[in-house]
Amino acid sequence: MSNTPNRASNPAGKPRKREVTLDLTTARKMLPLVQSIVADIVSARRAINSLTPEQERLDRQRRDLAWQERQRRYQVGDEITAAERAWAVAVGELNALGVTLVDDELGEVDFPTKVNGRAAAFSWQAGEAELKHWHYADEEIRRPTPGDCDKAGAATPIRHR
Repeated sequence: MSNTPNRASNPAGKPRKREVTLDLTTARKMLPLVQSIVADIVSARRAINSLTPEQERLDRQRRDLAWQERQRRYQVGDEITAAERAWAVAVGELNALGVTLVDDELGEVDFPTKVNGRAAAFSWQAGEAELKHWHYADEEIRRPTPGDCDKAGAATPIRHR
């Protein structure tokens, strides 16, 4: 008899995140939906980034604000909250699709895949018309996808994580 207690492999009872592996065709079919979601994420991030300095300034001066400025302080707070909520919903939509947000300001996402048995991802960034890059999970170099290799030439390092 063992002295170690029997423990469930998932004691919290939470559903495990399924590991998604997408092929290039599927990822490309998903792209229009992902583009729309990423546009929402980038828009929400811009709103948060533009409103945060104003909110910080109004918060620092909160005791000296006239009524209109106090009203604006509450309004900015509400706008930030709404943008954060929209951001979280959109990121949740990406996660539900199995797509990973890499950079919410650039609108960069990864579609998980496997290449030669290694974890990898197809990489897309807002403003790109098509899904034309991939990288191994432990690399930052975006390489052209196989059908685009002859057009794009060598791999281009363009990303900073």
